[in-house]
Amino acid sequence: MSSQIFRSASRNARSFLSAAAAKNSRLYSVPLAEGRAVASAAAVTFSGRSSLLLSNFAKAGSENASRGWISGALALPAAVYMLQEQEVHAAEMELTFIAIKPDGVQRGLISEIISRFERKGFKLVAIKIVVPSKDFAQKHYHDLKERPFFNRLCDSFSSGPVVAMVWEGEGVIKYGRKLIGVTDPQKSEPGTIRGDLAVRRNIIHGSDGPDSAKDEINLWFKPEELVT
Repeated sequence: MSSQIFRSASRNARSFLSAAAAKNSRLYSVPLAEGRAVASAAAVTFSGRSSLLLSNFAKAGSENASRGWISGALALPAAVYMLQEQEVHAAEMELTFIAIKPDGVQRGLISEIISRFERKGFKLVAIKIVVPSKDFAQKHYHDLKERPFFNRLCDSFSSGPVVAMVWEGEGVIKYGRKLIGVTDPQKSEPGTIRGDLAVRRNIIHGSDGPDSAKDEINLWFKPEELVT
């Protein structure tokens, strides 16, 4: 929601700047450092009021308005927009852990699964093929150790090669889960990886939240193995 507000403010500001440029031979601007300081101080009051401020700026842009006042006023929303847009973008970019399990590897589904993530615009930043030990599998599934199927799950996960990956993108954790489908292949919707490709066994694993994504990435990869 916040990103839409500030994108709208940016478009309005650019339109107003173009109109002002047509009437004036040149525009004055405040120094970058000063603009950033002012923007930071005013970010809270500006948030949610882009329409009101831009309306006032349009009135101030008449031929009788001070050219210096216009440039100072325009510097505020533009700088605030840039700072807020950077914060929103940084918040949306995520890393998630995805693993193709032994059954998926043995059935030759690696390229099919990778291509589905790539076609959605996500970026592969780390990949390796590992045959995990049962102890390692137990560390990976430590949150399920009280479940009756825990040992069977770890035995299956450590039965052969696993393709471990880290993917990057906006909302990749949540959308990655949608792309994978629900845990039970028989209940997974057509169009999902499990719905289309899984038969009986669960062929893929994906982090279910930011905390698990961080823990799983740290378990499987060293920081220097990620190409960002």
